[in-house]
This record gives sequence, structure tokens and C-alpha cells, in this order.
Amino acid sequence: MECVVQGIIETKHVEALEILLQGLCGVHRESLRVHELCLKSVPNLGLVSSEVRLLCDLEQPEPTWTVRHIGGAMRGAGAEQISVLVRTMAESKVSKNALRLFYALGYKLDHELLRVGFSFLFQRGAQITVTVSSVNKMLKLHATDEAVPVTPGIQLVEVTSPASSENYNEVVAAVSSFCEYLAPLLHLSKPGVSTGVVPTAAAAAASLMSDGGGTAL
Repeated sequence: MECVVQGIIETKHVEALEILLQGLCGVHRESLRVHELCLKSVPNLGLVSSEVRLLCDLEQPEPTWTVRHIGGAMRGAGAEQISVLVRTMAESKVSKNALRLFYALGYKLDHELLRVGFSFLFQRGAQITVTVSSVNKMLKLHATDEAVPVTPGIQLVEVTSPASSENYNEVVAAVSSFCEYLAPLLHLSKPGVSTGVVPTAAAAAASLMSDGGGTAL
């Protein structure tokens, strides 16, 4: 299970966001370059279609692979009242032969993306990961070197934290609290809820760039 919120920021303000995150998190950023393949099952694998994502970490000297399955979101009155999406999620390290295996099982490649950016992993009431990345599409199959931005000038920001059925309330609170610090630069909400860029971003970015960020909170 995980808690997640997403938002977008103009690329020209990403440096300011990085300064803010550095001050808030107190850790060094990690470079991000991930080739993501979305695979979907065909009807003969069951009545309910299945979707898995294969993630290849291209930042490693020897690329590593992870398989991720994102399940349904928590529902009900309680879920509607919180600003963070709580959903089931399972992932595991796999070998470079995983794509061949899923093809053999009957899965088909739906689409593939290249995410390039950086991430911060830190502890702040919960283990939180913030990723900032440009999302790129491939013009040719698996041609990561020829990827082009899906939305030029815009980058995706995602805040995630692992949770369980016992502690998700505390994790939601930790994620929500952290997101408040980012509010001058971007608005974070449940995935699929489009909020656009915030009008205060330019002024907030200019302030951060002028003083080089604040102290760790």
C-alpha cells in the first residue's frame, strides 16, 4: 500500500524547487533516469484486465529492473475526505528477462516512457520520496536515446510514501504536512485530478533563487 500525490511545475522553476527540497529534506538528491514499460493483459488471462509496469533504472552501471503492480484506491467516505490517494501497490526486483516472461504470459506492450530528473528520499514522520521528472515518449520502440517530452516545459512532481492498513492515517498526515511547504511552488493532489500550475510559483521561485533556499526544517 502507498500514499501518493502528484502535481506539475514549469521546468524554469525546477531549480528553485530543488533548492527548497534540499533545505527541507537535508539529504542529497539522486539522479533519475527510468525507462518505464506499461504492459496490459489480453482477455484470455482473465475477466479483469491486468496492468503491470516494468521499470528499468538506467542510472545504474548495470541497468536494474523492477516490476510494479498498482491496484485499486481506497474507497468510502474516509477516502473522499483526505487529499492524499491511498492505494494498493506491490513491487519486486526482477531480472532483465522479465519483459520476455510477460510477453510469454500473454501481456502486450501498451506504451513506454522515459522519466528523467531527480529524487529525494528522506524520513519526515514517514518515509517519503519526492520525484521530479520530465516525462518523455519514444518515437521508436525502446529508443530511449530519441525520446521527446510529452509536455515540453512541464515536469511531473510526485510524492509517495509506503503505508499499511494499520498506519495509513499517520502516513497521510505526514505527506499532507510536507506538501504544505511546497504549496507556493506547486499544488499537489490525488493522481488524475488536474490542478495546473500555481500563480505564486514565479514569485516563490524568484525568492528561493535569490536567497539560495532556507534552512532545514
